[in-house]
Amino acid sequence: MLLFLISLILLPAFGATIPDYDNPYSPIFTDKSSYTWTDKVKMTIIAPSWNTDNDLIDSIGDTKDHPIKISTREHSLEPYKFTETDVNSGIFTAEVILTGFFHDADGDGDFDTNPRTMGNGPTSGFLEVERDSAITISFEFADGVVLTESAPVTWNVGTIQFMQEIFLTTDSVNIRMVDPDMNLNPEALDHIPIQVISDSDVAGIEVDGIETSESSGMFVATVSLTQSSTSGNRLYAIPGDKISAKYDDYTLPKPYSISDNLSLQTFAIVDSAVPPIERIDHLSITFSDSLGNPLQSFTENHQIQIVGTIANPNEFDQKFVYLFQVKNEQNIVESISWVQGELSSAQSLDVSQSWTPKTSGNYKIETFVWNSIAEPTGLAPIMSTLITVE
Repeated sequence: MLLFLISLILLPAFGATIPDYDNPYSPIFTDKSSYTWTDKVKMTIIAPSWNTDNDLIDSIGDTKDHPIKISTREHSLEPYKFTETDVNSGIFTAEVILTGFFHDADGDGDFDTNPRTMGNGPTSGFLEVERDSAITISFEFADGVVLTESAPVTWNVGTIQFMQEIFLTTDSVNIRMVDPDMNLNPEALDHIPIQVISDSDVAGIEVDGIETSESSGMFVATVSLTQSSTSGNRLYAIPGDKISAKYDDYTLPKPYSISDNLSLQTFAIVDSAVPPIERIDHLSITFSDSLGNPLQSFTENHQIQIVGTIANPNEFDQKFVYLFQVKNEQNIVESISWVQGELSSAQSLDVSQSWTPKTSGNYKIETFVWNSIAEPTGLAPIMSTLITVE
């Protein structure tokens, strides 16, 4: 069909004083196969027979004798003028903006549309339309000969995604949301609200998604990550956090009802350029009694405080789990415990757990620094110490 249309455009068009009633050739085209409720509809009619003046720009459709009607199931514009694209081209174009119906498209409690039906062409038309409807162009090519073309009008389910699966703390976080139904004004850039949160800030922020062009229906938003506090478009997140972006779609197609909404969500991980195993400094453990006095020897049935020291050398906060493990001479674990917390940048911390050996012998004390218990990733090398209990 496209090749056929190009051929028609390239061939010279010759004027005719009246249309050919016996051979009504006048195909009608729309720029899209389907539309959403607030689209701009661009229409083309190829009608060489109506190129009545080879030296002027002709028009068609704006007379009662041979009108063009632009209509939905509930509303219509008639007659509607189409104008020739060039002198002697025989190709006529017009456009209409669909104005939807009264509806709260973003869930803020206010209507976001201004439905109206007005205009007589070729670019002045506004036409109300419902969610599940169609737009029809009908052209009375000749007396009793009406040519038509239709395209459906429907809502769409939007999509949202981060542009990467993993972001470093120094990266800009880019979010893309696609929802043609939110192209509420096809002649201006539209805006939508997007909620962004992190594991470290579950309240998060609301950012402005801005349409990439006047009628694209694609929206982008940019968020910066910060290791201090959330403000503006800056979201508090630290390495290891999961971040999510959410958009609520209030313009859903069937089988959803017009009053339904759907939360669209996407996820990504925050990481650091610093390798995980280098994120915490892990010092050798020491031992003390219950009063904090250093211990150099150990006896059975006497409590021992195992003391570990960790430090955060990085410029970001770091969550951690410090795990203590005691093994006997048979390599059997006799004691296991852990401390969970968060280290600020440049902070050092002593963590301790008590253990009372029940029998004499040789023991291995191992300490681990992980990011979590559920999905452990080592944040420092494992430390181990051998002791003898008498």
